[in-house]
Amino acid sequence: MNSTFVDLLRGNAEHATEFESRFDAVQDGQQPGAVTVCCSDSRVLQDHMWGNEEPGRVFTCANIGNRVVQRTDAGEVVSGDVLYPIEHTGTELAVVVGHTGCGAVTATYDHLTGGGSDSEPPGIEHCIGLLGPHLEAGVDALPDDLDRAAAINHLVEYNVDRQVEFLRESEEIPEEVDVVGVVYDFQDVYDGRRGEIHVINVDGETDVERLREAHPEADSRIGRLWEY
Repeated sequence: MNSTFVDLLRGNAEHATEFESRFDAVQDGQQPGAVTVCCSDSRVLQDHMWGNEEPGRVFTCANIGNRVVQRTDAGEVVSGDVLYPIEHTGTELAVVVGHTGCGAVTATYDHLTGGGSDSEPPGIEHCIGLLGPHLEAGVDALPDDLDRAAAINHLVEYNVDRQVEFLRESEEIPEEVDVVGVVYDFQDVYDGRRGEIHVINVDGETDVERLREAHPEADSRIGRLWEY
């Protein structure tokens, strides 16, 4: 058997020992307080980033590029992964979690600027195709003096904003649902410690000063690389 999988099983044994009694309250259902849409990058620790050790507290979704958009015969709609807890469990908070150095944003940036591969497997091509139309204007708006890494991290914010915007504008998301956009930083891009969450968008508001005034309880965690 694959040795990595054996190591994972050992870790799961420790998990089961620690968590066995923590599932009692959620045996028959779930009512998570938040649904998070994270990038599936292995460096993005979906529950750990919140310090969460409570089953049933956070409904976690993941895909490359932390997308909330799903393409159907009816056009672009809110992904069922994101919509399910809102529609069926009463969740009233959606959090879009981008991250520094995002590979999906990088691939989309390269595709839009002509620097990427002309051939990707169909699944990856599909994902980039979902991001591309939403990020194209962001690429055009990037400041001219940015190096490639900085441009990508600026575009990470732009992507989070577009995903938040899509949720807020969708008729499928009730008005009472709060939508927050954040960036998880493990590359020393923002002021703070590696692994910290930085709030960049709350219900469509992206102005840092207005956000800090409206949400003083999170003042130190609010900040952006750019406002376009």
